[in-house]
Order: sequence, then C-alpha cells, then structure tokens
Amino acid sequence: MGKTLTIAPVSRLEGHAKVTIDLDDAGNVVDARMQTVELRGFERFAIGRPVEEMPRITTSICGVCPWSHHLASAKTNDAVFGVTPPPAGTKLRELCNSIAFTEEHILHFFFLAGADFVMGPDAEYPVRNVIGIAQANPDIGKKVVRNRHLGAKMLNIVSGKTIHPVTAVPGGFSKPLKEAERQKVLAMAEEVLEFAKFSMSFAKENLFPKYLDVVKTLGVINTGFMGTVKDDGTFDCYDGKIRLMKPDGSHTDFAYDQYLDHISENVLPWSYMKFPYAKSWGEGFDMNLDAPKGIYRTNTLARLNVCDKMSTPLAQAELEEFRKEFGRPAQATLLYNWARLIELLHHAENAVRLLNDPEITSKETRVPVTPRAARGVGCTEAPRGTLIHDYTTDEKGMITKCNLIVGTTHNNAPINMSVKQAATSLIQNGQYDEGILNKVEMAIRAYDPCLSCATHNLDGTIAVSLEIKDADGNVIASMRN
Repeated sequence: MGKTLTIAPVSRLEGHAKVTIDLDDAGNVVDARMQTVELRGFERFAIGRPVEEMPRITTSICGVCPWSHHLASAKTNDAVFGVTPPPAGTKLRELCNSIAFTEEHILHFFFLAGADFVMGPDAEYPVRNVIGIAQANPDIGKKVVRNRHLGAKMLNIVSGKTIHPVTAVPGGFSKPLKEAERQKVLAMAEEVLEFAKFSMSFAKENLFPKYLDVVKTLGVINTGFMGTVKDDGTFDCYDGKIRLMKPDGSHTDFAYDQYLDHISENVLPWSYMKFPYAKSWGEGFDMNLDAPKGIYRTNTLARLNVCDKMSTPLAQAELEEFRKEFGRPAQATLLYNWARLIELLHHAENAVRLLNDPEITSKETRVPVTPRAARGVGCTEAPRGTLIHDYTTDEKGMITKCNLIVGTTHNNAPINMSVKQAATSLIQNGQYDEGILNKVEMAIRAYDPCLSCATHNLDGTIAVSLEIKDADGNVIASMRN
C-alpha cells in the first residue's frame, strides 16, 4: 500500500514547517508539499494604527531580518506622506541595509545551509549544524561568530538598536552619524569585507566543487525571476525598480506602485502562505513541476539573474565568473547558496563605500511630514527576496488597508516545486534514508525561507485541520473548518 512520509519539523530555517511526501504502492513519489504550520496575520492587525508606527512595529514580524521590514515600511511612509529624505538619510538607511545583509547572509550560510556542504548532506544529524562546523573547523567557527557580532555592533552604533530598530522614520533617519562613529564602524566594515572575501574563496575552493553534481540536479526547476535594479539595470537592494524576468531571460521593469498590474496572489487550502504569480504574463497560475505557469522566484539567485551588473568591483568579478559557469538565468536551486556569498561580498563592499562617503555624516537626515489620506507602496530587497509594503491611510494618517508580500511568499510555489522535484528524483521504489530526506530539506533551505514573515491572513478566515492518530501513527479521524 502507498504511504506518506512526514519531515517535521524542517530543520535549520526560520519558522516552522513540515514536508509531506506521498508514495504510491511501488514506493515512488506521487506528490510532495511543504506546509507552513504557523500563522502571524500581521496585515489584519495593522489596520487602524497610525501609519508612522509601522516602521517600529513591523520589526516584530521577524527577529532575523527586522531591518528589511523597518526600511520597507519607512519607504512606504515616505510615499504616504509624499516626501523625499535628504541624501544623508537615504545613505544611512542603505548603510544599515547592507550591514544587515552581511549579518544575515553569514547566519544563513554558516549556521543554516552551510552545514550540508561543510559537513556533508549525509553526515550524522548531531554534527550537521553550526556546532559541527565549529568542532571540525574551529578557526572558521571563531571567524563566523566574530563577524556576526561585528554586524550587530555596527548596527547598534549607527542606529542605536540592532534587533528592533526605530531609527528609520518617515522622511529620513532620526540619528545623524558622528565622525568618531563613522571611523569606528569603518574599521569593522573593512574586517567584515575581509571575511566576505575569505568565505567566497573558501566555498569555491573547498565546498561547491565537491557537490557540483548535487547542485546541478537537486531541486532544479524552470521558472522566472524577480528583483530590484537601478534604471541602468545595476543590482540594488535598497531602491530602484522591480524587474520581472521570464524563464527565457526577457524581462519587464516597473515602479513599485505598479506591482498589482504584474503580480496577483492565489490561495490554496493547504497552506497559510499565499501563492503570488506573474499575472502580466497572461498564463494564469499553475505550479505543475513539468509545465509551471506564472511562477517566478525571488532572493539571491533571482537578484543575480535579473541584474545586468553589480555596483561593486569584487562582486562584479564574481558575477561574471558565475554567469560563465551557469549562464543567465541560472535555474539550479542550490545556486542560491553560491549567489548568497556573492551578495555577502557586495554588501560588505557597499558598506565600506558608504562609510567613505563624506556626506554620510551630514546632520541633515530627515524632513518633516504631515498626515494625509493617501496610498503608499514601499519596497526593498530583503535577504529572502523582494519585500513589498502597501498602506492606505485616511485623512488622519490611520491605516485603512495593508498588504505585505515578502520574499518567502514569492517563493512559496517554487519551494514546493523544488521539494517535489527533489523527492521524486531521490526516492525510488520505497528506498530512502535520513541522508535522502535531508537532501529534500536542502532544497528548502537554499531559499532561506522566513516563514513567520510569510504567513498572513488574506480574507479574515483561518483554515484549521485536526488529525487524530493511533499509536502507530495512522490517521484514524480528521476534521477541518
């Protein structure tokens, strides 16, 4: 008889999820899904709040990437109030964004995804983690911890707060950067840049070559991509326009506030996460593994695919080498990890560049704002992908409508497609082991999903299912509202 395999919880990611894999009578995969088993519902309880509170309270959505929500919300407030921050205010926001990216990418590669490459995907579970990395490579472990600490310390100096920032405000940045602070942070940023160089070289020389066959085959799907670029197509994670690329490499660019002309969101009954798709392609939505329709991806690999070039020299050299090896657009899912290290290098370079800009210590960091009835759309690139905040306010500046589309939500359909591809290719005739199931998880971890960010309630109802199992794990009764 057929059976269902359950991986719960999926390990080394932010949030809570499980994978269910349905096998037929012969032990081959019929279907596989990643199901998010949590709900935050932030969009609903934002309604009725003063819009200027949003940059402060959206940081509580996620403690891993609070800066992304903080900055996207501040940019949305700028649009609602109809103001443009002074140059120094914008540069301080961008600086914090790049520092936060370095901290988060170090976290994901070395703490979450990297153990599969450093220790090996078939390594024993107790050592297939950051502790195992530190035990096997103590010098690397020390560097990882120090450079994550430096990222947090830099954010604390620049903004006064690391985890739940409050410094990006409507109209700019509330805290000018003093010259003594600039010099102190610059020295730290230069050290992080050296670690980014080391990480890139270490992975290319010691990790990725050993698993290139896995990279080229595990979780591979064919989709479009989306990310932010400047007007000339240059990679940018703070500001620009959205580029939506089809699987063949052709693309369309549009302003943030036009996203509803290009993207729609689907709801399926088995997930708390919505399923965005590219409605402007005119294909509808279908996450069929063999013939997907309207599916695009965001996050590191997507950003490298959609951009024409990088704005920093070391990252540009790595991008050229990456494209020579894998083409454009690259489709292999595990390449997200390679792309993540290129981005780490870029953001370390960018932080040093901004700290060497004389204007960044200007005291003119914000402009005044006045409440009004308006709609504003703000967007940044979060580590997990394109992050869109959309607020509508009344004449007193109170929120009447709120919509968030976060990076992991964009990737919901692709993650499920990658999970099914990985499970289908690895599980044959009922044969599987812990290493094979971990490789299915690797297809998820490559996307660096942030599930607490991504679970939002669309229509005010919550689907709840209850399963009762016997001692052998068989479902003997189930209920669903």
